[in-house]
Amino acid sequence: MSALLWALVALPLTVGTLLAAVGRRADRYAPGIAVGTAVTALGLAVAVAFEHPRAEAPLLEGLPAGLAVDGLSGLMAVTVTAVSSAVLLFSVADIAPGEPRARFFGLMLLFTGAMLTTVTATTLTVLLMAWEVMGATSWALIGYWWRDPERGAAANTSFLTTRAADLGLYLAAGAALAGGSAESLALDALPDLTGAWADVVTAGVVAAAFGKSAQLPFSFWLSRAMQGPSPVSALLHSATMVVAGAYLLLRLEPLLARSGWGGPVVAWTGAVTAVALGLVAVAQTDLKQLLAASTCAQIGFMVLAAGAGAITGGTLQLIAHAAAKSLAFLVAGAWLTALGTKALPALRGAARRYRTAGITFGVAALSLAGVPPLALWAAKDVLLAGALEDSTALYAVGLAAAVISAAYSAKALWFVWRPAPAAYDGDRPAAYDGDRPESHDGDRPAPHDRDRPSPYTARLPLIALAVACVALTVTSFPPVRDAVDRVLGDGPQAAPHAGEFVLSGALAVTVCAVIWVRGPQLLALPGRADAWAARWLCLETVAHRLLVRPVLRLAGLLAALDDRVLDRAVEGTARGSVRLARWTDARVEVLVDGAVEGVAAGARVLGRWARRPQTGQLHQYLAQAVAAFTLLAVVLVLVR
Repeated sequence: MSALLWALVALPLTVGTLLAAVGRRADRYAPGIAVGTAVTALGLAVAVAFEHPRAEAPLLEGLPAGLAVDGLSGLMAVTVTAVSSAVLLFSVADIAPGEPRARFFGLMLLFTGAMLTTVTATTLTVLLMAWEVMGATSWALIGYWWRDPERGAAANTSFLTTRAADLGLYLAAGAALAGGSAESLALDALPDLTGAWADVVTAGVVAAAFGKSAQLPFSFWLSRAMQGPSPVSALLHSATMVVAGAYLLLRLEPLLARSGWGGPVVAWTGAVTAVALGLVAVAQTDLKQLLAASTCAQIGFMVLAAGAGAITGGTLQLIAHAAAKSLAFLVAGAWLTALGTKALPALRGAARRYRTAGITFGVAALSLAGVPPLALWAAKDVLLAGALEDSTALYAVGLAAAVISAAYSAKALWFVWRPAPAAYDGDRPAAYDGDRPESHDGDRPAPHDRDRPSPYTARLPLIALAVACVALTVTSFPPVRDAVDRVLGDGPQAAPHAGEFVLSGALAVTVCAVIWVRGPQLLALPGRADAWAARWLCLETVAHRLLVRPVLRLAGLLAALDDRVLDRAVEGTARGSVRLARWTDARVEVLVDGAVEGVAAGARVLGRWARRPQTGQLHQYLAQAVAAFTLLAVVLVLVR
């Protein structure tokens, strides 16, 4: 079965690389090839999820490149490939034929393959390689329309932010080697480390996970990532990149628990992110920005679950969120294509005009709100039960975050389902009459024909994901939840009581009903808090002031030091060396040449003297020998 595992990761990586390399020549065939590859990968993921194969290949001495599928990675592989298939099928209609389709679909497959490698990796080395490919392809996808400087800058911000946090994984790998051996780089061996090196490994893993999953204080990069195409947002920010950090924390929960401090830090960071970014979502007037902030908040629940040891609840939250959030992003992209806007006030009545998109978006939003009987309602209660077992305060903060999630979801629903205002001219919102919107988001150079019905390839994934939002609810209740516990292999987990389900569901329904009746004006935050939240807590501004500007200033100072001190010192040394060389050539060289010539002349004189006795006449040689022996005898007599 190891061949199936190799095929699972190699298929999307290979096909994606070929499509991206061939380029525009493959644009016509790229959508079909990509969808076929994704569906095949889904079949392989289902197969390996049941078989739990392992595969190894030589990499480093004492440490092979290992892939393995267990309960958690098997569920993740199925989730990733299922969402990828739905998103790529939607992209067939969403990415216009005139666009560079081969590059788009190739990068999407490359990203999917990197994510599959990430979730099946058994060592930090393989994880790091896949982690890097995932970051690079996400940069290319966010900056897909690279000719627009704003989108290029957004891709750079997203990449550099996550890249800075990714250094934590290198720190963790170095500490694991220092504290053990090559074998200690295996993920299963990390919890066995002891001493200070174990704390360094934990800190590195936590930092990398927070950065990848857009948790505080790294959340702002997800706002900038919304400059990418909507299918990119649907894939990267639902079941792949941003959940990679949460998956890593769920995978390494024993490491967090063993450290003593890792679990509480992770749990409270997730809880605070769920509340703070939920408020950010409430303050948004842009649908994609609202969904982006809600992604940070919803992943905060998964991070909370990892810190509290609620692995089953965190996994169920991850799967249910993947279905709901990918669906919401795809519908947002469809409306952007049809109406040319993603501003909530301009989307009034959009759900009424496009019923399939409106109904499926309603399912996604109500699921994010935690309204029963949808999947996220029950999954959230399963993970909050684990939080309650760990800390009552943690449970209270998590429940408050769940209420906030109902508020921003109801706000989005209110705008898209309310009738369009009287100023609506029957073609597009009055605010956009006759002009291309200022911020189009790049999903199309111009809106499509808004009277044309959505193609089948666009409707089918929306309906399938909406059905998943309902069907996945059963996974949070016995006996399916007990089966998930056994699959994950973490033993019995804390189970919520019926009252907890009723309480969270009642709160969600109440909040949604009040906002639906009274309108979203109830959600206005007091004073400057609303503007502060709308700007994502000014996190990017703070990052620029605390990190970017000091680094740039330091770079400027070092450049000035290089130009004014080091360069001048080097140039002065060079000038001095040239002057010394000239003086040496003028003075010392004459003396040296004279000495050499004197030695040569003396050698020539001695040579001439030495040649004189060499006459070739025997009697002269005999006389020379007698003279030499006589001289030697005299010397011996005198010495004695």
